[in-house]
Amino acid sequence: MKEPSWLTEGRKYIGEKEIRGAQHNPLILQFWKDIKRGGIKDDETPWCAAYVGGVLERAGFKSSRFESAKSYLNWGNRLEQPAYGCVVVFSRDGGGHVGFVVGQQPDGDLMVLGGNQSDAVNIRAFPRTRVTGYRWPAGVQVDTRPLPVLTGLRSVSES
Repeated sequence: MKEPSWLTEGRKYIGEKEIRGAQHNPLILQFWKDIKRGGIKDDETPWCAAYVGGVLERAGFKSSRFESAKSYLNWGNRLEQPAYGCVVVFSRDGGGHVGFVVGQQPDGDLMVLGGNQSDAVNIRAFPRTRVTGYRWPAGVQVDTRPLPVLTGLRSVSES
């Protein structure tokens, strides 16, 4: 089965990160423009939703077009369980976080491709206890492959 187009798009940006100081990563600024939030002019504003939205828009899907991770709780179709490539929304102190499920660790933690994970685009592990919702693009058949088992670092910062 072919990988969902938005994951292929999202993987292109692994390694992109914020630029400390007065300069800002132009790609992160473009993600804000991609979701129609071009008024945000820095890469310090929490940008996980800009990354997810920019990736979805570039793959031909309308995103939530909002800067809040929690806006994805009302986007697409709700899933009961994680599916390969689904959008996952997490709770965190002071807000939320959003990314794409790309696997799970042997202990069941989800492996998530996301932006603003330690100020970069990468794949990190998240406990399922933080999940507030799984979403799938409307009109697209859900990917039913088993989640691949991966190992990797646990997320330590998404703000």
